[in-house]
Amino acid sequence: MINFWSYKKEYQKNRRRILKRIDKTLTKGSIFFGDELNKFEKKFRSKYKSKYGAAVSSGTDALLIALKSIGIKNGDEVITASNTAIPTISAIINSGATPKLVDVGNDYLIDCSKIEKTITKKTKAIIPVHLYGQSCDMIKIINIAKKHKLKIIEDCAQAQGATYNQKFVGTFGDLGCFSFYPTKILGAYGDGGFILTKNKKLNEKIKRLRFYGIETINKKNKFFNKYYANENGQNSRIDEIQCSILNIKLNFVDQFIKKRIILANQYLKNLKDTNLILPKKNLSNKHVYHLFTVYHPLRKKIIKLLDKKKIKTRIIYPYAIQNMKAYRHLFLNKNLKNSEIKSRGIFCLPLYPEMKKTEVNKISKAIKSILNSL
Repeated sequence: MINFWSYKKEYQKNRRRILKRIDKTLTKGSIFFGDELNKFEKKFRSKYKSKYGAAVSSGTDALLIALKSIGIKNGDEVITASNTAIPTISAIINSGATPKLVDVGNDYLIDCSKIEKTITKKTKAIIPVHLYGQSCDMIKIINIAKKHKLKIIEDCAQAQGATYNQKFVGTFGDLGCFSFYPTKILGAYGDGGFILTKNKKLNEKIKRLRFYGIETINKKNKFFNKYYANENGQNSRIDEIQCSILNIKLNFVDQFIKKRIILANQYLKNLKDTNLILPKKNLSNKHVYHLFTVYHPLRKKIIKLLDKKKIKTRIIYPYAIQNMKAYRHLFLNKNLKNSEIKSRGIFCLPLYPEMKKTEVNKISKAIKSILNSL
């Protein structure tokens, strides 16, 4: 059996180190807002060259708090890509705004040539989604945002460590949001998220919003560290145990990315002469291959035959956002043709740092055999 993903080999490799760190963390007596959080926030923002940053309880909360921090409210509109995860859309709706979808290109990323057509007087922000491990065209997006005076919140949940023109994703816009869901580039053994920003005041507001609106930074505030809400916030604390795990794994994240790229290149080499549509790497980008996403119109048959060979795959994402029951009333008569076509044929092959090249070769061989039989 070749699993689509597993954390077990990684955990066994670092088990003693992780358990020792967790025990040390619990012995200190701080469950939230302790040394591990402070250390992680400093390390993460330093690694990705951002002046400020705050950890929160999930990638979804990172997006929601980011939207609230820039003043998004009822009646506003926020533009994002039609090929994205549900959390991007739910965060926009839960902030009070209406999501406006833009179709994607053949790289699965937002089609920048179609963004301006979607802008109205109500539009306040753009959320470019750096999907599957690759950056959107940030120069074009920044130019559009400046022209129309829009804020940019980058959704970097699947692209930690990816670069565009040698600059890290998450540092182009007003805010950059990350996820530490276990399958991500840097995964916790629970949940977690992060918001990067270059703006001090936004960072202070984010740290209030993640903790019921309580002031925890500005000591000049007479309600500093008191059970008093300076503004309406929420509970989005990340605990010390997850921070302790992330502090260990952050030391190895570059190795994780390097291994992902090696395995992805092996897939690309093995499958280049097939009729499978392989991931497209854009110029000026460093693709970190959070997912190795391929396309074929006979996806269902291919997945079924791979499953018989005990090779597990995933479809990310099988349904276009505009066709989901929860959201389709928002996008009636919207032409999002490319994302709908992609959703009917995309699927992801196993790819994670503990995989071996021999497993990639075995999967590639099985796919070639299946494609030849169709």
